[in-house]
Amino acid sequence: MSIKAPRGTEDLLPGQVEIWQYAESVIKDVVKHFNYKEIRTPIFEHTELFQRGVGDSTDIVQKEMYTFKDRGDRSITLRPEGTAAVVRAYVENKMYGLPTQPVKLFYFAEMFRYERPQHGRTRQFHQFGVEVLGSNQPAIDAEVINLAMTCYEKLGLKSLKLVLNSLGDQESRTNYRKALIEHFTPYKNELCHDCQSRLEQNPLRILDCKKDREHQAMQTAPSILDYLNESSRTYFEDVKHYLDLMEIPYVVDANLVRGLDYYNHTAFEIMSEADGFGAITTLAGGGRYNGLAEDVGGPETPGMGFAMGFERLIMALQVEGVQLPLLDAIDCYVVSFGEAANESAIRLTNTLRQNGISADQDYEGRKMKAQMKSASRNHAKYVCIIGESEVEEKTVMVKAMDTGEQESVREQDILTYLRKRLNGGIGNE
Repeated sequence: MSIKAPRGTEDLLPGQVEIWQYAESVIKDVVKHFNYKEIRTPIFEHTELFQRGVGDSTDIVQKEMYTFKDRGDRSITLRPEGTAAVVRAYVENKMYGLPTQPVKLFYFAEMFRYERPQHGRTRQFHQFGVEVLGSNQPAIDAEVINLAMTCYEKLGLKSLKLVLNSLGDQESRTNYRKALIEHFTPYKNELCHDCQSRLEQNPLRILDCKKDREHQAMQTAPSILDYLNESSRTYFEDVKHYLDLMEIPYVVDANLVRGLDYYNHTAFEIMSEADGFGAITTLAGGGRYNGLAEDVGGPETPGMGFAMGFERLIMALQVEGVQLPLLDAIDCYVVSFGEAANESAIRLTNTLRQNGISADQDYEGRKMKAQMKSASRNHAKYVCIIGESEVEEKTVMVKAMDTGEQESVREQDILTYLRKRLNGGIGNE
Protein backbone atom coordinates (compact mmCIF):
# COMPACT_ATOMS: atom_id res chain seq x y z
CA MET A 1 0.00 0.00 0.00
CA SER A 2 1.42 3.35 -1.06
CA ILE A 3 0.81 6.31 1.22
CA LYS A 4 -0.35 9.46 -0.55
CA ALA A 5 -1.25 12.97 0.59
CA PRO A 6 -4.81 13.17 1.98
CA ARG A 7 -7.49 14.15 -0.51
CA GLY A 8 -7.81 17.90 -0.77
CA THR A 9 -4.18 18.60 0.12
CA GLU A 10 -1.24 19.35 -2.16
CA ASP A 11 2.54 19.27 -1.96
CA LEU A 12 4.33 22.47 -2.94
CA LEU A 13 7.57 21.41 -4.60
CA PRO A 14 10.71 23.35 -5.50
CA GLY A 15 9.86 25.31 -8.62
CA GLN A 16 6.37 26.01 -7.26
CA VAL A 17 7.41 27.28 -3.85
CA GLU A 18 9.49 30.04 -5.44
CA ILE A 19 6.33 31.44 -7.08
CA TRP A 20 4.58 31.52 -3.69
CA GLN A 21 7.60 33.11 -2.04
CA TYR A 22 7.76 35.83 -4.68
CA ALA A 23 4.04 36.58 -4.35
CA GLU A 24 4.38 36.74 -0.56
CA SER A 25 7.34 39.12 -0.85
CA VAL A 26 5.38 41.48 -3.13
CA ILE A 27 2.40 41.44 -0.76
CA LYS A 28 4.63 42.05 2.27
CA ASP A 29 6.04 45.08 0.49
CA VAL A 30 2.51 46.38 -0.16
CA VAL A 31 1.36 46.00 3.47
CA LYS A 32 4.55 47.71 4.63
CA HIS A 33 3.67 50.75 2.52
CA PHE A 34 0.14 50.69 3.97
CA ASN A 35 1.60 50.44 7.53
CA TYR A 36 0.07 47.08 8.50
CA LYS A 37 1.74 44.74 11.05
CA GLU A 38 1.88 40.94 10.94
CA ILE A 39 0.01 38.74 13.40
CA ARG A 40 0.26 34.96 13.80
CA THR A 41 -2.47 33.00 15.57
CA PRO A 42 -2.72 29.28 16.52
CA ILE A 43 -3.61 26.79 13.81
CA PHE A 44 -6.46 25.51 16.00
CA GLU A 45 -8.91 27.27 18.32
CA HIS A 46 -11.77 26.37 20.64
CA THR A 47 -14.74 25.38 18.46
CA GLU A 48 -16.96 27.92 20.21
CA LEU A 49 -14.94 30.76 18.68
CA PHE A 50 -16.10 29.88 15.18
CA GLN A 51 -19.63 28.98 16.27
CA ARG A 52 -20.03 32.42 17.85
CA GLY A 53 -17.82 34.41 15.50
CA VAL A 54 -18.52 32.89 12.08
CA GLY A 55 -22.14 31.91 12.80
CA ASP A 56 -24.05 28.67 13.38
CA SER A 57 -26.04 29.12 10.17
CA THR A 58 -23.02 29.21 7.86
CA ASP A 59 -21.91 26.29 5.71
CA ILE A 60 -18.49 26.55 7.33
CA VAL A 61 -19.78 25.79 10.82
CA GLN A 62 -22.49 23.36 9.79
CA LYS A 63 -20.60 21.28 7.22
CA GLU A 64 -16.96 22.15 6.68
CA MET A 65 -15.04 22.42 9.94
CA TYR A 66 -12.39 19.94 11.06
CA THR A 67 -13.44 19.50 14.68
CA PHE A 68 -12.18 17.01 17.26
CA LYS A 69 -11.98 16.43 21.01
CA ASP A 70 -8.56 16.81 22.65
CA ARG A 71 -7.38 14.72 25.61
CA GLY A 72 -9.06 17.15 27.99
CA ASP A 73 -12.40 16.49 26.23
CA ARG A 74 -12.39 20.03 24.84
CA SER A 75 -13.83 20.66 21.38
CA ILE A 76 -11.07 21.97 19.13
CA THR A 77 -11.31 23.12 15.49
CA LEU A 78 -8.64 23.67 12.87
CA ARG A 79 -9.16 27.27 11.80
CA PRO A 80 -11.45 27.49 8.73
CA GLU A 81 -10.94 31.25 8.34
CA GLY A 82 -8.74 33.98 9.79
CA THR A 83 -10.89 36.86 11.02
CA ALA A 84 -12.41 35.27 14.12
CA ALA A 85 -8.97 34.14 15.35
CA VAL A 86 -7.44 37.59 14.80
CA VAL A 87 -10.32 39.28 16.64
CA ARG A 88 -9.96 36.77 19.48
CA ALA A 89 -6.25 37.61 19.73
CA TYR A 90 -7.06 41.33 19.60
CA VAL A 91 -9.52 40.97 22.51
CA GLU A 92 -7.48 38.51 24.60
CA ASN A 93 -4.32 40.60 24.36
CA LYS A 94 -6.18 43.88 24.98
CA MET A 95 -4.89 45.41 21.77
CA TYR A 96 -7.74 47.90 22.00
CA GLY A 97 -5.61 49.58 24.66
CA LEU A 98 -2.62 50.18 22.37
CA PRO A 99 -1.73 53.86 21.87
CA THR A 100 -1.80 53.52 18.07
CA GLN A 101 -5.35 53.10 16.80
CA PRO A 102 -6.86 51.67 14.73
CA VAL A 103 -4.91 48.41 14.89
CA LYS A 104 -3.94 47.33 11.36
CA LEU A 105 -2.97 43.67 11.02
CA PHE A 106 -2.15 41.15 8.29
CA TYR A 107 -1.50 37.41 8.24
CA PHE A 108 -0.41 34.52 6.04
CA ALA A 109 -1.98 31.29 7.29
CA GLU A 110 -3.17 27.79 6.44
CA MET A 111 -6.92 27.19 6.69
CA PHE A 112 -8.90 23.94 6.74
CA ARG A 113 -12.36 23.23 5.37
CA TYR A 114 -13.92 19.90 4.53
CA GLU A 115 -15.44 20.57 1.12
CA ARG A 116 -15.33 18.97 -2.31
CA PRO A 117 -11.83 19.58 -3.71
CA GLN A 118 -11.68 21.48 -7.00
CA HIS A 119 -8.95 23.11 -9.03
CA GLY A 120 -7.82 26.05 -6.92
CA ARG A 121 -9.97 24.99 -3.96
CA THR A 122 -8.48 22.49 -1.49
CA ARG A 123 -9.22 21.25 2.01
CA GLN A 124 -6.00 22.68 3.34
CA PHE A 125 -5.57 26.06 1.72
CA HIS A 126 -3.59 29.23 2.26
CA GLN A 127 -4.79 32.77 2.78
CA PHE A 128 -3.39 36.23 3.03
CA GLY A 129 -5.67 38.41 5.10
CA VAL A 130 -5.96 41.91 6.51
CA GLU A 131 -7.94 43.14 9.51
CA VAL A 132 -8.40 46.71 10.76
CA LEU A 133 -9.87 46.98 14.25
CA GLY A 134 -10.97 50.13 16.00
CA SER A 135 -12.23 52.43 13.24
CA ASN A 136 -15.77 53.00 12.05
CA GLN A 137 -14.79 55.29 9.17
CA PRO A 138 -15.76 54.51 5.56
CA ALA A 139 -12.30 55.69 4.50
CA ILE A 140 -10.89 52.57 6.19
CA ASP A 141 -13.19 50.38 4.08
CA ALA A 142 -11.84 52.05 0.96
CA GLU A 143 -8.25 51.69 2.17
CA VAL A 144 -8.67 47.94 2.79
CA ILE A 145 -10.19 47.46 -0.68
CA ASN A 146 -7.38 49.54 -2.16
CA LEU A 147 -4.78 47.37 -0.41
CA ALA A 148 -6.32 44.19 -1.85
CA MET A 149 -6.46 45.62 -5.38
CA THR A 150 -2.89 46.91 -5.07
CA CYS A 151 -1.59 43.44 -4.17
CA TYR A 152 -3.06 41.93 -7.34
CA GLU A 153 -1.95 44.80 -9.54
CA LYS A 154 1.63 44.75 -8.20
CA LEU A 155 1.78 41.06 -9.09
CA GLY A 156 0.79 41.87 -12.67
CA LEU A 157 -2.88 40.82 -12.80
CA LYS A 158 -5.03 42.91 -15.10
CA SER A 159 -8.33 41.06 -15.60
CA LEU A 160 -9.85 42.12 -12.29
CA LYS A 161 -13.38 43.10 -11.31
CA LEU A 162 -14.27 44.70 -7.98
CA VAL A 163 -17.86 44.00 -6.87
CA LEU A 164 -19.30 46.07 -4.04
CA ASN A 165 -22.41 46.06 -1.87
CA SER A 166 -23.73 47.33 1.45
CA LEU A 167 -25.47 45.12 3.99
CA GLY A 168 -26.37 48.12 6.10
CA ASP A 169 -26.49 48.46 9.87
CA GLN A 170 -28.51 46.27 12.23
CA GLU A 171 -31.75 48.18 11.64
CA SER A 172 -31.37 47.93 7.86
CA ARG A 173 -30.55 44.22 8.03
CA THR A 174 -33.53 43.52 10.28
CA ASN A 175 -35.92 45.22 7.86
CA TYR A 176 -34.35 43.49 4.90
CA ARG A 177 -34.46 40.14 6.65
CA LYS A 178 -38.23 40.49 7.11
CA ALA A 179 -38.63 41.38 3.43
CA LEU A 180 -36.64 38.34 2.32
CA ILE A 181 -38.64 35.97 4.52
CA GLU A 182 -41.84 37.39 3.12
CA HIS A 183 -40.53 37.09 -0.44
CA PHE A 184 -39.13 33.53 -0.28
CA THR A 185 -41.79 31.88 1.94
CA PRO A 186 -44.20 31.16 -0.97
CA TYR A 187 -41.33 29.38 -2.78
CA LYS A 188 -39.99 27.51 0.28
CA ASN A 189 -40.79 24.00 -0.96
CA GLU A 190 -39.10 24.74 -4.30
CA LEU A 191 -35.81 25.74 -2.70
CA CYS A 192 -32.95 23.38 -1.80
CA HIS A 193 -32.77 21.88 1.69
CA ASP A 194 -30.11 24.36 2.80
CA CYS A 195 -32.14 27.36 1.70
CA GLN A 196 -35.24 26.03 3.45
CA SER A 197 -33.23 25.97 6.69
CA ARG A 198 -31.74 29.40 6.01
CA LEU A 199 -35.14 31.01 5.48
CA GLU A 200 -35.66 31.50 9.21
CA GLN A 201 -32.06 31.36 10.41
CA ASN A 202 -30.38 33.74 7.98
CA PRO A 203 -32.37 34.49 4.80
CA LEU A 204 -29.57 36.66 3.40
CA ARG A 205 -27.60 33.45 2.85
CA ILE A 206 -30.24 32.30 0.35
CA LEU A 207 -28.94 34.93 -2.04
CA ASP A 208 -25.53 33.25 -1.87
CA CYS A 209 -26.86 29.80 -2.83
CA LYS A 210 -25.22 28.14 -5.83
CA LYS A 211 -27.98 25.52 -6.34
CA ASP A 212 -30.92 27.93 -6.55
CA ARG A 213 -29.19 30.83 -8.30
CA GLU A 214 -31.36 30.39 -11.43
CA HIS A 215 -34.66 30.12 -9.54
CA GLN A 216 -37.17 32.84 -10.49
CA ALA A 217 -37.44 33.89 -6.84
CA MET A 218 -33.77 34.86 -6.94
CA GLN A 219 -34.33 37.10 -9.92
CA THR A 220 -37.20 38.97 -8.23
CA ALA A 221 -35.82 39.11 -4.69
CA PRO A 222 -35.88 42.54 -3.05
CA SER A 223 -32.64 44.52 -3.03
CA ILE A 224 -30.83 45.33 0.20
CA LEU A 225 -30.11 48.77 -1.22
CA ASP A 226 -33.83 49.57 -1.03
CA TYR A 227 -33.81 48.85 2.71
CA LEU A 228 -30.81 50.89 3.79
CA ASN A 229 -31.68 53.57 6.30
CA GLU A 230 -30.29 57.06 5.86
CA SER A 231 -27.09 56.52 7.86
CA SER A 232 -26.31 53.25 6.07
CA ARG A 233 -26.96 54.83 2.69
CA THR A 234 -24.65 57.74 3.55
CA TYR A 235 -21.97 55.33 4.73
CA PHE A 236 -22.08 53.39 1.47
CA GLU A 237 -21.98 56.56 -0.60
CA ASP A 238 -18.89 57.67 1.33
CA VAL A 239 -17.12 54.36 0.64
CA LYS A 240 -17.84 54.69 -3.07
CA HIS A 241 -16.70 58.32 -3.01
CA TYR A 242 -13.34 57.37 -1.50
CA LEU A 243 -12.89 54.62 -4.09
CA ASP A 244 -13.64 57.18 -6.79
CA LEU A 245 -10.98 59.48 -5.32
CA MET A 246 -8.49 56.60 -5.58
CA GLU A 247 -9.65 55.92 -9.16
CA ILE A 248 -10.59 52.33 -8.33
CA PRO A 249 -13.40 51.12 -10.61
CA TYR A 250 -16.16 48.96 -9.11
CA VAL A 251 -19.55 47.42 -9.84
CA VAL A 252 -22.39 47.45 -7.30
CA ASP A 253 -24.15 44.09 -6.92
CA ALA A 254 -27.09 44.10 -4.51
CA ASN A 255 -27.00 40.27 -4.26
CA LEU A 256 -23.46 40.15 -2.89
CA VAL A 257 -23.87 39.06 0.73
CA ARG A 258 -20.69 37.02 1.45
CA GLY A 259 -20.83 33.65 3.21
CA LEU A 260 -20.26 34.61 6.85
CA ASP A 261 -22.76 35.92 9.38
CA TYR A 262 -20.58 38.66 10.85
CA TYR A 263 -20.62 41.08 7.89
CA ASN A 264 -22.45 44.42 7.94
CA HIS A 265 -22.20 47.63 5.92
CA THR A 266 -19.52 47.18 3.24
CA ALA A 267 -19.11 43.80 1.51
CA PHE A 268 -16.87 43.24 -1.50
CA GLU A 269 -15.32 40.63 -3.73
CA ILE A 270 -12.51 40.80 -6.26
CA MET A 271 -13.01 38.51 -9.25
CA SER A 272 -10.93 37.33 -12.17
CA GLU A 273 -12.36 38.01 -15.63
CA ALA A 274 -9.51 36.19 -17.39
CA ASP A 275 -10.53 33.71 -20.10
CA GLY A 276 -10.15 30.14 -18.92
CA PHE A 277 -10.12 30.89 -15.20
CA GLY A 278 -13.19 28.75 -14.52
CA ALA A 279 -16.70 29.09 -13.15
CA ILE A 280 -15.67 30.15 -9.64
CA THR A 281 -14.13 33.55 -10.30
CA THR A 282 -13.72 34.97 -6.80
CA LEU A 283 -10.12 35.74 -5.84
CA ALA A 284 -10.70 37.62 -2.59
CA GLY A 285 -13.56 38.80 -0.45
CA GLY A 286 -14.24 40.72 2.70
CA GLY A 287 -16.13 43.50 4.36
CA ARG A 288 -17.01 45.26 7.58
CA TYR A 289 -17.85 43.25 10.69
CA ASN A 290 -18.86 45.61 13.51
CA GLY A 291 -20.00 43.51 16.46
CA LEU A 292 -17.66 40.54 16.05
CA ALA A 293 -15.38 41.63 18.93
CA GLU A 294 -18.38 41.76 21.25
CA ASP A 295 -19.44 38.26 20.12
CA VAL A 296 -16.12 36.84 21.33
CA GLY A 297 -16.23 38.66 24.67
CA GLY A 298 -14.54 41.97 23.89
CA PRO A 299 -15.54 45.62 24.01
CA GLU A 300 -17.49 47.29 21.22
CA THR A 301 -14.99 47.41 18.36
CA PRO A 302 -15.66 48.09 14.68
CA GLY A 303 -13.70 45.96 12.20
CA MET A 304 -12.96 45.73 8.49
CA GLY A 305 -10.95 43.17 6.54
CA PHE A 306 -10.57 40.69 3.69
CA ALA A 307 -8.88 37.42 2.80
CA MET A 308 -7.44 36.22 -0.50
CA GLY A 309 -6.82 32.60 -1.38
CA PHE A 310 -3.24 31.93 -2.44
CA GLU A 311 -4.15 28.90 -4.54
CA ARG A 312 -6.54 31.03 -6.57
CA LEU A 313 -3.98 33.82 -6.83
CA ILE A 314 -1.47 31.39 -8.36
CA MET A 315 -4.20 30.15 -10.74
CA ALA A 316 -4.90 33.71 -11.87
CA LEU A 317 -1.20 34.38 -12.50
CA GLN A 318 -0.97 31.22 -14.60
CA VAL A 319 -4.15 31.92 -16.59
CA GLU A 320 -3.05 35.47 -17.39
CA GLY A 321 0.43 34.24 -18.27
CA VAL A 322 2.17 36.60 -15.86
CA GLN A 323 5.93 36.10 -15.96
CA LEU A 324 7.36 36.61 -12.49
CA PRO A 325 11.00 37.69 -12.04
CA LEU A 326 11.93 34.68 -9.93
CA LEU A 327 15.44 34.74 -8.53
CA ASP A 328 16.52 31.10 -8.22
CA ALA A 329 20.22 31.59 -9.02
CA ILE A 330 23.07 31.05 -6.58
CA ASP A 331 26.14 33.25 -6.46
CA CYS A 332 28.80 30.57 -6.66
CA TYR A 333 29.24 26.84 -7.26
CA VAL A 334 32.49 25.29 -6.02
CA VAL A 335 33.97 22.59 -8.28
CA SER A 336 36.84 20.42 -7.04
CA PHE A 337 38.76 17.29 -8.04
CA GLY A 338 41.13 15.44 -5.76
CA GLU A 339 40.99 14.73 -2.01
CA ALA A 340 42.99 17.78 -0.97
CA ALA A 341 40.98 19.98 -3.32
CA ASN A 342 37.73 18.62 -1.86
CA GLU A 343 38.77 19.70 1.64
CA SER A 344 39.64 23.17 0.30
CA ALA A 345 36.24 23.27 -1.44
CA ILE A 346 34.42 22.47 1.81
CA ARG A 347 36.29 25.27 3.62
CA LEU A 348 35.67 27.73 0.76
CA THR A 349 31.95 26.91 0.47
CA ASN A 350 31.50 27.46 4.19
CA THR A 351 33.46 30.73 4.10
CA LEU A 352 31.31 32.05 1.25
CA ARG A 353 28.07 31.13 3.00
CA GLN A 354 29.18 32.64 6.30
CA ASN A 355 29.97 35.90 4.51
CA GLY A 356 26.65 36.34 2.75
CA ILE A 357 27.44 34.72 -0.61
CA SER A 358 25.08 31.90 -1.61
CA ALA A 359 27.08 28.83 -2.54
CA ASP A 360 26.90 25.11 -3.16
CA GLN A 361 29.30 22.34 -4.14
CA ASP A 362 29.55 18.73 -5.32
CA TYR A 363 29.66 16.08 -2.59
CA GLU A 364 29.58 12.98 -4.81
CA GLY A 365 33.08 13.07 -6.25
CA ARG A 366 31.78 13.47 -9.81
CA LYS A 367 33.95 14.39 -12.74
CA MET A 368 34.50 18.04 -13.57
CA LYS A 369 32.11 18.00 -16.55
CA ALA A 370 29.27 16.69 -14.36
CA GLN A 371 30.03 19.28 -11.69
CA MET A 372 29.91 22.08 -14.27
CA LYS A 373 26.52 20.81 -15.45
CA SER A 374 25.33 20.93 -11.85
CA ALA A 375 26.55 24.54 -11.61
CA SER A 376 24.51 25.38 -14.72
CA ARG A 377 21.38 23.68 -13.37
CA ASN A 378 21.73 25.76 -10.20
CA HIS A 379 22.06 28.92 -12.35
CA ALA A 380 25.34 29.76 -10.65
CA LYS A 381 26.73 33.18 -11.54
CA TYR A 382 30.30 32.10 -10.86
CA VAL A 383 32.14 28.81 -10.52
CA CYS A 384 35.16 28.46 -8.24
CA ILE A 385 37.39 25.65 -9.49
CA ILE A 386 39.93 23.99 -7.19
CA GLY A 387 42.35 21.32 -8.40
CA GLU A 388 45.76 20.07 -7.31
CA SER A 389 47.61 23.08 -8.73
CA GLU A 390 45.21 25.52 -7.02
CA VAL A 391 45.76 23.73 -3.69
CA GLU A 392 49.53 23.99 -4.08
CA GLU A 393 49.45 27.64 -5.17
CA LYS A 394 46.67 28.59 -2.71
CA THR A 395 44.56 30.04 -5.51
CA VAL A 396 41.06 29.55 -6.91
CA MET A 397 40.14 29.60 -10.59
CA VAL A 398 36.99 31.71 -10.92
CA LYS A 399 34.80 31.39 -14.02
CA ALA A 400 32.03 33.85 -14.89
CA MET A 401 29.19 31.70 -16.24
CA ASP A 402 27.67 34.42 -18.39
CA THR A 403 30.84 35.29 -20.32
CA GLY A 404 33.00 32.21 -19.81
CA GLU A 405 35.92 34.35 -18.68
CA GLN A 406 38.29 32.77 -16.15
CA GLU A 407 40.71 34.33 -13.70
CA SER A 408 43.05 32.93 -11.07
CA VAL A 409 42.47 34.56 -7.68
CA ARG A 410 44.44 34.14 -4.47
CA GLU A 411 42.53 32.36 -1.68
CA GLN A 412 42.89 35.38 0.60
CA ASP A 413 41.34 37.66 -2.03
CA ILE A 414 38.40 35.48 -3.11
CA LEU A 415 35.78 37.17 -0.89
CA THR A 416 36.73 40.67 -2.07
CA TYR A 417 36.86 39.50 -5.68
CA LEU A 418 33.40 37.87 -5.67
CA ARG A 419 31.74 40.65 -3.69
CA LYS A 420 33.01 43.23 -6.17
CA ARG A 421 31.68 41.34 -9.18
CA LEU A 422 28.39 40.33 -7.58
CA ASN A 423 27.82 44.01 -6.79
CA GLY A 424 28.25 45.00 -10.44
CA GLY A 425 31.96 45.76 -10.26
CA ILE A 426 31.63 48.00 -7.20
CA GLY A 427 33.42 47.00 -4.05
CA ASN A 428 36.25 47.62 -1.66
CA GLU A 429 39.64 46.53 -2.86
